[in-house]
Amino acid sequence: LGPKGIHVAHPIIDGAIDTAFIRDNFPSRYALKDEDGILNPEHIAEAYWQLHAQPRDAWTHELDLRPWMENF
Repeated sequence: LGPKGIHVAHPIIDGAIDTAFIRDNFPSRYALKDEDGILNPEHIAEAYWQLHAQPRDAWTHELDLRPWMENF
């Protein structure tokens, strides 16, 4: 699809997202929020926007989003 000017990317969200579901069902994980241990939805949205706005000469095809505390 690239030759047709269509940017195809594979975003990976590898971590808990700051949502009511995580807060209510995974309180120990949610407790890591203040230590950048879960992903902020606004920051995920910003990463997607940046992916969308990339110039064609520097397209990202895979994007990994992980919280800062993630052990690799």
